[in-house]
Amino acid sequence: MTPVDRESHTCPEFFPEFIIGIEPPANRTEKALWFIFRGREILIKLNKNPGAIPKLLNLGEIGLSGNREQYLGTLDGTHCYSVELPEDAQAPEGMKFADLRQAYSELNEKCFALVNKAVQIMEWDRTNQYCSRCGTKTVQKPGERGKECPDCGELFYPRISPAVIVLIRKEHEILLARSPNFPTGRYGLIAGFVEPGESAEDAVVREIREEVGIKVKNINYFETQAWPFPNSLMIGFTAEYDSGDIQPDGFEIEDARWFSVENLPDLPGKISIARKLIDHFLKEEGLEV
Repeated sequence: MTPVDRESHTCPEFFPEFIIGIEPPANRTEKALWFIFRGREILIKLNKNPGAIPKLLNLGEIGLSGNREQYLGTLDGTHCYSVELPEDAQAPEGMKFADLRQAYSELNEKCFALVNKAVQIMEWDRTNQYCSRCGTKTVQKPGERGKECPDCGELFYPRISPAVIVLIRKEHEILLARSPNFPTGRYGLIAGFVEPGESAEDAVVREIREEVGIKVKNINYFETQAWPFPNSLMIGFTAEYDSGDIQPDGFEIEDARWFSVENLPDLPGKISIARKLIDHFLKEEGLEV
């Protein structure tokens, strides 16, 4: 197994045994992995083991104090915590705060999966301090990843928002689209959240119609990926072009067009499900990825 040093942990390429936990250990006698967030930024090391998650007995070791913390479980026998820092917290020497979108491009997929879990639990903790029904301060529900209102009994569990993402193929071309929020030159796939009462397949048809104005057929499931922007479960699909002309909606999508393997633009990062769908297409076209 990959050794764990005394100060940090670099997530290995294979998936070590992560065991979800709710109740933290009674006594903190061993150093733990701390997934430390300032808003949507995570604290990582710069020097020894760059990109590593700090391994500490407590935050005081690096001169920090958190607003709230949540116990996550154990990674290969090492306890793990997520913690939220104040907005004005500064990175200790030898560390930096990395925006999550930057971090996902720097980390391997298995490591990012744990960061994904940590930030979503931190966000759930932050946004459920009070009951949305009666306003009473919530308390941790014993033995569960849940918060409970001691007054009205309402329960609050981490929210997962299903979203669809689809690669649309037209013979030897795929449709790639550009959001106004993408980096310059970047193109990706059509995606969107599932609306109440919809199936995932219904959402695929609707999102494509709304964003680029075409119809598709032969919708097939690909795979899923947890995605912390903000708390999504991305459900990947492939589909074939059926009819219609591309008409970007001008809001979600500012440009969309058909691309062949010979003229691909800048693409999403390797660990995103968007890139996995695109790489799957490239392999079908006989290219090494």
